[in-house]
Amino acid sequence: MKRFDSLMFDMDGTLWDAVDSYCTIWNETLRECGVKSKEITRPELIRMMGTPLDGIIAELVPEHAGDPYFTDMLEANESKMMPRLGGRLYSGAAETIKTLAADYKLFMVSNCGRDGLPNFLKFTGLEPYFTDCISYGDTERGKDVNIATLMERYNLKAPLYIGDTAGDLRASHAAGIPFAWAAYGFGCGISGQDFTLAEISELPQLILKDNDPS
Repeated sequence: MKRFDSLMFDMDGTLWDAVDSYCTIWNETLRECGVKSKEITRPELIRMMGTPLDGIIAELVPEHAGDPYFTDMLEANESKMMPRLGGRLYSGAAETIKTLAADYKLFMVSNCGRDGLPNFLKFTGLEPYFTDCISYGDTERGKDVNIATLMERYNLKAPLYIGDTAGDLRASHAAGIPFAWAAYGFGCGISGQDFTLAEISELPQLILKDNDPS
C-alpha cells in the first residue's frame, strides 16, 4: 500500500530558482514608477521567498504598500517577462517529476501571483505531469487553505507537501499533512519537518520507504 496518494509541491526554492528573473522584473517596475535610488537584490528577495506579494511589497518598498498602481504594474511585468526569462530547474527536478507522475497525482501550491504557476509549467514543459495547481494569486488565501481545497476537490486522503521554508512547514501541518523539507532551497534553520531532502532526486526513494519517518 502506498504511504501517500498524492504529492504537492511548492515552486520557488523547491523546483526551481527564478530569483534573478524576479529581480529583473522588480527593478524594471521600480524604474517605470520613477524610482531610481532603489534596486532590489537577490538576497532581499530570497529572504522574502514564500511571502505573498503584498507582504513583500510592504517589506521591500513600503512606500508602495497598498498602492494598486504599483502592484498592478509589477504583476503585469511578471506576466509579460517571466515567460521569456523563466528560471533554472534544480538538478534532477524534471526527471523526478516525470517519474513520480507515473504513480501519483501531482499538484502545485504556491504563494505566488496568479500567473506564477502557469508560467512555470509552460516554461519548464512540466504542465502535462500535474493534475492541478493553486496559488495565493488565485484565491488570496494561505497555503494551508489552498492545500485543503485541493484535498477536498480531489478527495485526497494522504498527500505529502514538499517545500523549502518554515512557512511551508507551518502550512502543511495546519492542513494536517506531513511536510518534506527541500533543504537545498532558500529556507534555513527549519525544525519539525517530517522528512528532509538533500536534493529533489531523493524524493522517489523517500516515499517508497515503509518505515516511519525519523
